Amino acid sequence: MKFIKVMLSARLCTAFFACFFLLVFEAECENKIQVGGIFHPDNYETELAFRYAIKRVNQYSRHDGSKTIIEPIIRRVDPKDSFKAGKIACEMTSEGVAAIFGPQSVETKGIVESICEAMEIPHIQNTWIPNPPPVDRLPKMAVKFYPNQQNLSSALAALVTDYDWKTYTVLYEDDYGLVRLQEIFKKHGPKDPPISVYQLEPKKDNRPLLKKIQLSGEIHIILDCEAENILDYLRQAHEVKLLGNYQMGNAPFQTYILTSLDAHTVDLEELNSSESNITSFRMVDPNRYEFKAVINDWIQGEQRQGRNADYNETKVQLESVLMVDAVNHFGIALHALMKTEDMTPQSISCSDPSFWGGGLSLVNFLKGKPYPGLTGRVEFNETGERNRFNLDVVELHKGIYYKIGSWDTHNGFAYTRSREHLKTILFEKLRNKTFIVSSKIGEPFLKYREAADGEVLEGNDRYEGYSMDLIAGIAELLNISFRFELTPDGKYGAYNPDTKRWDGLVGQLLERKADFAICDLTITYERKRAVDFTMPFMTLGISILFTKATKEPPDLFSFLQPFSLDVWIYMATAYLGVSILLFILARMAPKEWQNPQPGTKDPSELENIWNLKNCFWLSLGSIMTAGCDLLPKATSTRMVAGMWWFFTLIMISSYTANLAAFLTNEQMDKPIKGAEDLVKQNRIKYGTLQGGSTYNFFKNSNLSTYSRMFSVMESTRPSVFVDSNTKGIERVLKGKRLYAYFMESTSIEFYTGKTCELTKIGGELDTKGYGIAMPVNSPMRTYINDAILKMQERGKLMELKKKWWVDLNGGGECDEDDKGGDDGAAELGIDNVGGVFVVLGFGCFIALILGVCEFLWNVRQVAVEDKISMGEAFKTELLFAANVWKTEKPITKNSGSTRSSRSPSGERAPSQARSMINAATSFMRLDKIF
Repeated sequence: MKFIKVMLSARLCTAFFACFFLLVFEAECENKIQVGGIFHPDNYETELAFRYAIKRVNQYSRHDGSKTIIEPIIRRVDPKDSFKAGKIACEMTSEGVAAIFGPQSVETKGIVESICEAMEIPHIQNTWIPNPPPVDRLPKMAVKFYPNQQNLSSALAALVTDYDWKTYTVLYEDDYGLVRLQEIFKKHGPKDPPISVYQLEPKKDNRPLLKKIQLSGEIHIILDCEAENILDYLRQAHEVKLLGNYQMGNAPFQTYILTSLDAHTVDLEELNSSESNITSFRMVDPNRYEFKAVINDWIQGEQRQGRNADYNETKVQLESVLMVDAVNHFGIALHALMKTEDMTPQSISCSDPSFWGGGLSLVNFLKGKPYPGLTGRVEFNETGERNRFNLDVVELHKGIYYKIGSWDTHNGFAYTRSREHLKTILFEKLRNKTFIVSSKIGEPFLKYREAADGEVLEGNDRYEGYSMDLIAGIAELLNISFRFELTPDGKYGAYNPDTKRWDGLVGQLLERKADFAICDLTITYERKRAVDFTMPFMTLGISILFTKATKEPPDLFSFLQPFSLDVWIYMATAYLGVSILLFILARMAPKEWQNPQPGTKDPSELENIWNLKNCFWLSLGSIMTAGCDLLPKATSTRMVAGMWWFFTLIMISSYTANLAAFLTNEQMDKPIKGAEDLVKQNRIKYGTLQGGSTYNFFKNSNLSTYSRMFSVMESTRPSVFVDSNTKGIERVLKGKRLYAYFMESTSIEFYTGKTCELTKIGGELDTKGYGIAMPVNSPMRTYINDAILKMQERGKLMELKKKWWVDLNGGGECDEDDKGGDDGAAELGIDNVGGVFVVLGFGCFIALILGVCEFLWNVRQVAVEDKISMGEAFKTELLFAANVWKTEKPITKNSGSTRSSRSPSGERAPSQARSMINAATSFMRLDKIF
């Protein structure tokens, strides 16, 4: 038994010594390649990554059967001590290193890079250091794994452009930050809105500066600083309300872009209550499987050695990951070249400098061979800068960074989230938030609601109007809540060059006292440079508000108006003259003397029918277009009659045409028909709202007419400008048609429908629109535009306008009056044609008087001839006239007169005396003369 134990112990010893000698032999056969690593005392994680990466490379080399082992030489130096850094680099070259990794500071990097360039030793860098290429030659031994500074700056500039930021504030920590942001500054043109640039002081109180930015109203901030200082700066920004909500509102519109590629490693859990958008780039995806595997192996290795690995894949700095990629890429290049040539480094002294032949081969391999590393595809340009890389665009949400897109040097941005996803995230942030809507009183957009008896109105219930209904419709579509607040100064918004501040609604938005502004706020170029607008929810133009012309009182004898008084006098004179001329010519013309008894061949006397009465009757019948049963026969009389008929034809035609116009159209005073008429006169003053969009339209117009009008308005005293539309309307009403007010057509449409004394003159001078204003780059603009578009497609906007412009504004009664006044076929009232009835009545009355006189004269003749009393004769004649069935009246035997000589019973009346017959004959002769 003892023998067996001895033999077993001997075999174990033999095996142990055999393994020991085998390991020693293999160790002696391995080809050790030394590499240098220069680190700073505070770069412990990067140094640890360097050691771990070399260890993994050696493990893979042994598994592949390679005899090449990388042995690290690690030195530490102060970040500011460039002399010692150079001395350490010389020590490493004298020991024979194949490459030098680091250092990380600007002060120490330069001297090390110069030494490596002189001795042709690869200098591998894993941190961002500004290094513009030398003018005389390009660096050939430097290999920079950190992204190219110009490309990285271009990515930041592209993000700002993609976000459509018009104004923003840049906060930087050191002067190198301005270099990292150079592409952003290059894209900002001289005509773009101004941007602000401020420098922060690390580890100090920057709240006064941040408060100043908060008061300026800026909501877009680019923060360039070390990752370790991000939390401190954001904490101070949160304290001064620059990180989160408006001063009065609750909408999360502050947006930050963090330039540090290590921003995602900072724990911002304590700022979860803030709803600001925080966006940054990252090169490392913590959720990538390969990355997690490396970091877990790293952590486990540290734990096996008893060291506390107080970090995970979300906290590893980019420089550490780049160091792992750099070592792995270097190891691949070294093992690949060792198969074809001897890559054993040489000892080179700085006092007797020479160069190592294998260094340039290593650098060329690194530059020419792409490598799929933990930070993505690794490629370099001829200067050794990493010119192709991928970046993830991440956004902080509930303390966790989520990937929202990616960016690469060739394709630019590619977002991974859909529009609906972005909308969902945004509205999740806005849940339980109340938007502040700034507005001003002005019908029909907003007015105070009349409270019922005992009713107390609060909040939004205090107001009503088109603006209220429009915002309510948008809020219903977007599922948000709002609260109306009136702007203190009651103005729309104008820029004051003296104070360099905006007033009114625009000022409320810029001071972050409101989220939206809505009323009859016109979209103008100046306002759009200060705030953002949605698509127009109503289009309009500038027009003239004036009072309607006063209607002339109805004229009872308006039918006389087609001709002037002079024409009527001339016509009457012509009537008298032509009638008398016809009488004279008829007396002179032989053909007008005719045989009174056509059956008698040789009459004893001739008769002329053209007495003065018949001449006047012919002329009157021609004027009245009634004609006459008496016609002239002589050439002279026919010539007079023909000329008179031609004259009456023209006069009657002219009278008829003018009479239609006078009777169917109201005679109204219309001194102006448009803006051109206002320029040509100086009796009517005209003005507009001081500082409004209409004011700026005339002020900035290049048209001579409008610029001249503005000059006239400015020079007029007292001033024709008013502080509000209400005062402008009052001035028009009180101006007695001596003041015209330029106003937007939608407001004119409302007030002319409400006050029938007002009217719109002429067409529209321009075309513009009303929009909802909000701070620049507001994330809500797109969604509100969508809501307005939906309301427009569904006809809601037209319904709202009809409700507040027509239904609740008198039902369009004034519009109906205007339509009736413009229609040429309007009905005529008794006031228009009453004079014709008066003339008719007066003529009938005169005819009645003449008829009574003729009747009484006939009664007298009957009484004389029949020798009866006047009463009996009157009774007899009246009874005969009243008997309408009697159509024949007998004549007296003793007279050729047509007077009645029969009694009502049909019996002949007694004979008359001869003297009465002679008197009647004399009277008839006198009658023929006239």
